[in-house]
Amino acid sequence: MELEVLRKDMVAAMKARDKARKESISSLISAVKKAAIDEGCRDDIPCALVDRVILKEMKTVKEQIDTCPASRTDLLEEYQARYKVFEEYAPRLMSAEEVKACLERDFAEVLATKNKGQIMKAVMAALKGKADGKVINQVVAEYCK
Repeated sequence: MELEVLRKDMVAAMKARDKARKESISSLISAVKKAAIDEGCRDDIPCALVDRVILKEMKTVKEQIDTCPASRTDLLEEYQARYKVFEEYAPRLMSAEEVKACLERDFAEVLATKNKGQIMKAVMAALKGKADGKVINQVVAEYCK
């Protein structure tokens, strides 16, 4: 995802007077800028960084939805609306079958050890931002049985 796409969509949301969407996109942009400054690539922000930040923000909002008290319907609706906006920009993650195929193709020698710690260390570095950690953990656990 390009940062410029987010900026253009934020402007479109402002013109449409869609406050919730504008605020959601604005929070994504500020999180991307902060991460870029932290990593020292302030002027030239790579797409991989933007995707990683979007996934992190989605995870944060998902946790907020899960921990929000049921009596606070106003907050819950706000978090769900934000999550829907983030979903539009999130990169497509690999399914369990795709992760399994990737492991068999690229990590056959590590899988042979049946050492979950070693496998996870190698796989997570390669698939970070491409697949959900929980999905990877489940697939690796199947191989280690």
